[in-house]
Amino acid sequence: MNCVERGVAPLPQALPTNACFAIIAPAGPARLDQAKAGQWFTDRGYQCRIYPGVSQAQGYLAGSDQQRLQDLHDAFSDPQIDAILCMRGGYGSMRLLDQIDFELIARHPKPLIGYSDITALHTAINQRAGLLTFHGGMLNADLLGEKLEPTVSSLLEQLRGRLGQGAAIAHPHNYQLTSVLPGAASGRLVGGNLSLLGATLGTLAEIDTRDSILFIEDVNEPLYRVDRLLTQLRLAGKLEGVRGVLVGDFAGVTVSAMTPLLEDIFAPLAVPVLAGWRSGHCDPNICLPLGARVRLDSEKHSLSLEQTLFRS
Repeated sequence: MNCVERGVAPLPQALPTNACFAIIAPAGPARLDQAKAGQWFTDRGYQCRIYPGVSQAQGYLAGSDQQRLQDLHDAFSDPQIDAILCMRGGYGSMRLLDQIDFELIARHPKPLIGYSDITALHTAINQRAGLLTFHGGMLNADLLGEKLEPTVSSLLEQLRGRLGQGAAIAHPHNYQLTSVLPGAASGRLVGGNLSLLGATLGTLAEIDTRDSILFIEDVNEPLYRVDRLLTQLRLAGKLEGVRGVLVGDFAGVTVSAMTPLLEDIFAPLAVPVLAGWRSGHCDPNICLPLGARVRLDSEKHSLSLEQTLFRS
């Protein structure tokens, strides 16, 4: 039985004044201008602590598995850390899954932020530690990369606890949304990078889609490979408990090109599908609270919270 089934993990606290962010690199390596990073947080009234693995590299990994795992554990257990921000994606998070101390993480609830390869950590921590996590902008490409709003504001509004129960997660009006299949539904928001969802089937991070709103996004995957990944989820029984689908950005594949595939896969389930949501490998990149109960209305083009994200 995992931690979420035992119900031992409370909600984290919203960001306090002068909050301290841990910067970790659980996946791929990247160069970091530490002075620029420090100034970014200072300008917003925050601090940051850069963990050792950020400055290391072993080929396509940001340091050894042991170092990246230690950074993850240390960031969660350090009482001076208020939120954990991933440096970048790439590849490597899956290599840590069978070594993570989920009970340690459950005892020290705090927001974990990232996307792409970090999907493996999101799913495992959501399900094994019972914590909400945040599919949002990472330090290197998004925050220091100066992506368009509401990349930063959507992240900080959620982390500061400014979106309560019933609040809408706003989508920028100048980016079109498409109601592929009409309707409204409620459920836990789960998912992330579609390739990682497929790769983690059969592992301890295999996604639980029961009573869920499934969010998917990806990059550099042609349409036939998106089809293959969705078919893999279908054949694995992972679409049976889905109540609705939120389709994020699929860089290089348009919504119009995806629509026949989405209809083919999801119409038999009679669930609402909303596509074109600006979350993922895109600019802007809207933050989503994974593990939270939400309501999706594809006809109204809306996504709203059905719970608070932080303890009062």
